[in-house]
Amino acid sequence: MPDWVATSRRAIGARIRTARLDAQLSQVQLGELVGRDHKTIHRFETATSVPNLADLLLIAHALNVPLRDLL
Repeated sequence: MPDWVATSRRAIGARIRTARLDAQLSQVQLGELVGRDHKTIHRFETATSVPNLADLLLIAHALNVPLRDLL
């Protein structure tokens, strides 16, 4: 995998985390809103796992941010 892919994954995770903190939500709370375990939210934020489009849409909606702000 090219380095730029890993860099992009980390950037998306950081944007999810920033938006979550701006919304004053914990990983547990965000997970409940989108139907995912808090461990999954942690994996998204740390780029251990990559959210699919449906997950990104749910997260953007739960955090009340445009999808483009996460990407």
